[in-house]
Amino acid sequence: MQKKLNKIAKDTNLFLRRFISNQKKTELIIAMKYGLFSGGKKIRSKILIDIGSIFKLDYRSLIILGAAVECIHAYSLIHDDLPCMDDDSIRRGKASTHIKFGESTAVLAGNSLLTMAFEILSHKNLNINEKIKIRLINKISESSGHLGIAGGQYLDLSYEKKRVSKKKIIEMEIKKTGKLFSFCCAAPLIIKKKNKKDIKKFENIGADIGLLFQVADDLIDFEGNSLIAGKKTGKDKKKGKATLISLLGYKNTIKYANSLILKINNKLKKYGSKSKNLSESLNYILNRKK
Repeated sequence: MQKKLNKIAKDTNLFLRRFISNQKKTELIIAMKYGLFSGGKKIRSKILIDIGSIFKLDYRSLIILGAAVECIHAYSLIHDDLPCMDDDSIRRGKASTHIKFGESTAVLAGNSLLTMAFEILSHKNLNINEKIKIRLINKISESSGHLGIAGGQYLDLSYEKKRVSKKKIIEMEIKKTGKLFSFCCAAPLIIKKKNKKDIKKFENIGADIGLLFQVADDLIDFEGNSLIAGKKTGKDKKKGKATLISLLGYKNTIKYANSLILKINNKLKKYGSKSKNLSESLNYILNRKK
């Protein structure tokens, strides 16, 4: 599994470095690169490639799609770390972007990475039908704005130190994390021109995978080691974050995560051995330490 992740990370970063090097140099490039090439695991890209392989999609096209996803993910982390958001000074074992470059530069670098994702999806390098590109851009925009990441972060902040229902926590975590995974799972079907019902099915699978990822993240914060995680742990409890752990307790949250894996695997049964890589990724997500 780690070898596969390393290859995807290497290929994605290579594409992104080439893409950036072909652009006109600006003062924001250094901060953008700092936030983008900070050693992320590329799990979202791995999920995208796992689903893409089920439908026999071209690896290079999937890497380009994954590069756009990683730009959006990097933007969201840069902004999440800001003092007005989660106020984190460490990210992936090094100083957060705003600590290194200042808050205003971090905001602008994040904004630039967000918009670069749309440049990548609309670029000639992605050799797919223009109408399909528009559908992909529409879907990733939906996943990133108020209906997705930004809206989820708003709810996350507004729920601090409040008693929040399980349903609302799940909705918040699906917006904050699940929507981008939904895009990763739906994009290959959009490219393959599958029907709306199938696309929706895989969007829902993506939402569950994103929820699993966020639950695993919360578990790391609850009992993880800061040095291994590459960021401060124990923050959620201090800030009174609304998480499934705060509501259900640690052991019941682990049970819930395992039930999510079972639910996702059941939805993938019809694809047989083609979904083996995705099943491996689900176990990796839950058992990771950072």
